[in-house]
Amino acid sequence: AERDATGKFIHLDFIPETFVLPGDYNLVVEHFKRLPSATWIVKPTSKACGIGIFLVSKLSQIKKFASKSIVPGGPYVTGKDAYVISRYLEQPLLIGGKKFDLRLYVLVSSYRPLRAYFYRLGFCRFCTVKYSHRTADADNLYAHLTNVSIQKRGEEYNKVHGGKWSLENLRLYMIGQHGRERWDKLMDDIYWQVIHSLKAVQVVMNNDRHCFEVYGYDIIVTDDLKPWLIEVNASPSLGYTTEADRIMKSRLIDDTLNIVAPGGRVRDVRRPRQPAPASLGLYDLLYDEAAVTASEQGRKPRPARPPVWK
Repeated sequence: AERDATGKFIHLDFIPETFVLPGDYNLVVEHFKRLPSATWIVKPTSKACGIGIFLVSKLSQIKKFASKSIVPGGPYVTGKDAYVISRYLEQPLLIGGKKFDLRLYVLVSSYRPLRAYFYRLGFCRFCTVKYSHRTADADNLYAHLTNVSIQKRGEEYNKVHGGKWSLENLRLYMIGQHGRERWDKLMDDIYWQVIHSLKAVQVVMNNDRHCFEVYGYDIIVTDDLKPWLIEVNASPSLGYTTEADRIMKSRLIDDTLNIVAPGGRVRDVRRPRQPAPASLGLYDLLYDEAAVTASEQGRKPRPARPPVWK
């Protein structure tokens, strides 16, 4: 990966500092000493929908992991006993004083060669309580966690819109507040995050030509309009909480099947073909490794087709 004169990665600084507990406990201790005023978010690896997530700002709050820490090269704890701890982004971009994140969908029809499609109908999930980074408010999950499964239990939850904006609504807001150039830059950065993240795991993924995967990318934008990759969810939930949600996810399913099983028929994997543009629906071909020419290798890949909704 390309670095600048100081040795910092140029294109890969889009993931908050992240560790796995208890295995990385000693590394976390070093970071707590280096950044004593930082806040961290802790998530159990075996749960979903925001269950078991909490914020910490003192080392004593995660002291229970000390006895289970391991030395490098030793057995690594996984499953229900493992937790992910990440640096909490304390300066998120706020709309109406509230924190939000983005849920975006990416279809991968092949890992070798890598072929990925970006879906235009993502959405924003908003907290129901105005954001505060004061330590006293750290336990208020309605101000910090955007998970709908948590927010819908709050008194301020609106069942009509479900605390969500469409990606199109966000686009109009951002262009009105910050200009089209800043919006285009934000989306371009997100495209690269998707490509980099997929290429990072490309060599370890089983590449069954009969299979595909739709990933749910969770992105948080900070107040300097920089996107940060928080999670990549395999088999994201396609349940719905509003009528608009149901329509969007139903179309996502239809458009996905039109690409991986055009005409309702299973593709002949011996003769892989690029889907016809008319069959893409609201997907855009983001990256096609097979189409990258030898002269282009070594340079940053270019999104194969710019989204028309820009």
